[in-house]
Amino acid sequence: MSKFVTFGEIMLRLKTPGHERFFQSPTFEATFGGGEANVAVALANYGLDAVFVTALPDNDIGEAAIREVRGFGVDTTKIRRSGDRVGIYYLETGANQRASKVVYDRAASSICECGPGDFDWDEVFKDAKWFHITGITPALSQSAADLSLESVKAAKERGVTVSCDFNFRGKLWKYGKSAPEVMNELVKYVDVGIANEEDCQKSLGISAGVHVESGELEIAKYEALSSKVLEVFPNMSTIAITLRESRSADTNGWSACMRDKSGFYLSRKYEITDIIDRVGGGDSFASALIYGLNAYEDRNDSLNFAVAASCLKHSISGDFNRVTVAEAEKLMGGDASGRVQR
Repeated sequence: MSKFVTFGEIMLRLKTPGHERFFQSPTFEATFGGGEANVAVALANYGLDAVFVTALPDNDIGEAAIREVRGFGVDTTKIRRSGDRVGIYYLETGANQRASKVVYDRAASSICECGPGDFDWDEVFKDAKWFHITGITPALSQSAADLSLESVKAAKERGVTVSCDFNFRGKLWKYGKSAPEVMNELVKYVDVGIANEEDCQKSLGISAGVHVESGELEIAKYEALSSKVLEVFPNMSTIAITLRESRSADTNGWSACMRDKSGFYLSRKYEITDIIDRVGGGDSFASALIYGLNAYEDRNDSLNFAVAASCLKHSISGDFNRVTVAEAEKLMGGDASGRVQR
């Protein structure tokens, strides 16, 4: 068993040029992205056998999305062709003290209209080692939430390791259920949890007094938060939490911590300035952590690889993290000079 399967929605991403406001000029940069697709692309870049599962309409836009992901070496043969539309998100990139903005147009997309029984999990999980999902898909609709729960149950029944990025998206939870109502049931089937402090608080309802809006991070509170997550979900073997200190839209402190049954780990910290694109940063961490947990025996190495790879993502435009293992390992080893390689 060697396949790494991800499941969720890929969207058309429409971004304003540079740092312009919406419709400052009559132009958008059109690409594709979405949490689970981003993870699949990065895993393929790292040389793993990645499979992306979703639903897309049988039209030219759906075909373009498949072609884009397949171009990175991702297996797209398990994608369901159904529904009438590809979800869209609009992105306005912030600068300095002006925050970035995301506007979603995802109602009635193909994946929103899918539900239990629409995917053949025996076929999806054939030769699978790992399954990754996020808290975004369950936020889309009741049927998508039911499908997400079905998917993690199916993975566990087949002995597949399950990871979940809790990803709280307040703009999406509109169909009558709160995030904790849905996520607390789904996470019972998760082996590796991935989150930031807001995800733990708003997706799971778990808090340890963590606040990062002002001042430095209080690591002791993250130790307590990670311990509490594993206490509430004893089935979970590992929880990793990203630590982002957002000083402005352009400058962030970036690190992470992780806890498993044997202890608490804290990564090295990077000061990221002149950020090119932070969208997809969490997905780049998740994918690199999945790679690290499978590639390195030392948990510190796994965590530090994830932080290094996701640090580099902030220098790359678009949703996808286009870095290699060698590039991430070079930064992980302390080479942050940015000197031209000749």
